[in-house]
Amino acid sequence: MLKLNNVHHIAIIAADYEVSKRFYCDVLGFQLQSETYRAERASWKGDLALNGVYLIELFSFPDAPDRLSRPEALGLRHLAFSVDNLADAVTSLTNAGVEVEPIRRDALTEKQFTFFSDPDGLPLELYEA
Repeated sequence: MLKLNNVHHIAIIAADYEVSKRFYCDVLGFQLQSETYRAERASWKGDLALNGVYLIELFSFPDAPDRLSRPEALGLRHLAFSVDNLADAVTSLTNAGVEVEPIRRDALTEKQFTFFSDPDGLPLELYEA
């Protein structure tokens, strides 16, 4: 059996690299570790870390097709991030102009969670630790 160690990274393609970079860094608190422009692909690649852990590769590609997010399609459903205080996190997002769904409670764990989207409509979840 294959033995996996952990998730190495999550790759996200942005319609507007600068807008998405600001969203992930300035709104969600990721840190830009490195940034490369690949002229042969007319593409930016940013390496983003959360709490010092490399997590997201943020790309731009010219003419990338829209992602089907709703109705929910097969495959990757969403990315979820844990937070200590969901109400504070929701307030922070709404203060930054991000539309957030109403807070719900997970029937299995009794934990609170909510959803919002990145600038390209990628579903993101906050889950209270």
